[in-house]
Amino acid sequence: MSELLQKLQWRYATKKMNPELAVPQEKVDRILEAIRLAPTSSGLQPFEMIVVTNKAVREQIKAKAHGQGQITDGSHLLVFAAWDNYTPERINLMYDLNDSERNTRSETADNYRKMLLTNYPARDPEVNFQHAAKQTYIGLGIALTAAAFEGVDSTPMEGFDPKGVDEILGLNARGLRSVVIMPLGYREEANDWLVNLKKVRRSNANFITEVN
Repeated sequence: MSELLQKLQWRYATKKMNPELAVPQEKVDRILEAIRLAPTSSGLQPFEMIVVTNKAVREQIKAKAHGQGQITDGSHLLVFAAWDNYTPERINLMYDLNDSERNTRSETADNYRKMLLTNYPARDPEVNFQHAAKQTYIGLGIALTAAAFEGVDSTPMEGFDPKGVDEILGLNARGLRSVVIMPLGYREEANDWLVNLKKVRRSNANFITEVN
């Protein structure tokens, strides 16, 4: 079995983290870099990462997340916050960045930019937010995998009040809305009921369909 598959077998949605153990910053940085490198639709990268280590702020977020202890027992809380809308400014920002970083412009890229500018801002803002929110889950999947590769425990969480978290973090003023959160830390095996349970997934025969 490859190292990657071994790490994915090892990881699980940790239910009890050890509040005495903090994830080293270099590991957090590598996890964040993996998220930054995630693919996104049209390369727009329509979400941002909020990293919360402040204990008082995490206590506030915990209150908006049904008291889930991992939020404060872990050492870092990652908040995946999607753009609330696609605007010409945001689209141009990314395509100007492309031109600058690649030190070139192409007719194909310019035409694609024009297509996005014509179609995306004209759509309903909620449609655009939902599209951006889906992109955050690509980043979440990579985050879970990167954390496992670093030997760091994590728990993906949708069970929270997004509007409450947005207010705590001042996201609305930045044109962002929280989508999913992910504490990072280390499992406290003696108090985690899930830690020793077998990982259960559907068999390949019931999960994979090959069309040849």
